[in-house]
Amino acid sequence: FKPISKSYGLSDSGLDNEGRTITLEFANFYLVACYVPNAGQKLVRLGFKQDWDRAMNKYLGELEEKKPVIYTGDLNVAHQEIDLARPNQNHRSAGFTNEEREGFTRLLQGIHAPRIDVYRHEHPDARVAAYTFYGYRTRGREKGLGWRLDYFVASEALMSSTHKCLVRHECYGASDHLPLVLYLKKQDAFGDEVSAAVKEGAEKARQVEVDVHEDKK
Repeated sequence: FKPISKSYGLSDSGLDNEGRTITLEFANFYLVACYVPNAGQKLVRLGFKQDWDRAMNKYLGELEEKKPVIYTGDLNVAHQEIDLARPNQNHRSAGFTNEEREGFTRLLQGIHAPRIDVYRHEHPDARVAAYTFYGYRTRGREKGLGWRLDYFVASEALMSSTHKCLVRHECYGASDHLPLVLYLKKQDAFGDEVSAAVKEGAEKARQVEVDVHEDKK
């Protein structure tokens, strides 16, 4: 389905110069795809990332004043200890600092209403099955040393339209990340766009039947 509109960046121009965010508008929701900044070695960008998290939370809230939101991508944070293989060794590692985890908690709390971490909502106890990142240099995949860094976060109002969220573990090698997939219920999520597509398809099928009938005469 084609989006109604598209835009790039956040509403905060001071954070918009790295080309990290794309927003697509559909009939019943916004899709915000993002590559969130990494806090960096020795956490040199931790402050910038905290600013980013606050700006993104505000931006999603602004969109939610119009319609629900799905926020997705490499969000560069393992939210809970269950989300990485060695939590005890990584409390001051980029992606698992208290500051980053607290920022993600605030994002889930939302501005107007809670947002849902869809995969964790569906798989509350998943550990290794939840990992979406394995470091090449550490041979993380081979050793089972993974992190869950990729997410679909949905406005609470949109949860009835979600069908399934899963990690594609068989797709590894082209990237150190695994694909994360979210299935939506078409009619609920896309509304009139689906109805129009169905009507158009039915009309084309009817016309084919008419043409075939005419050819047989």
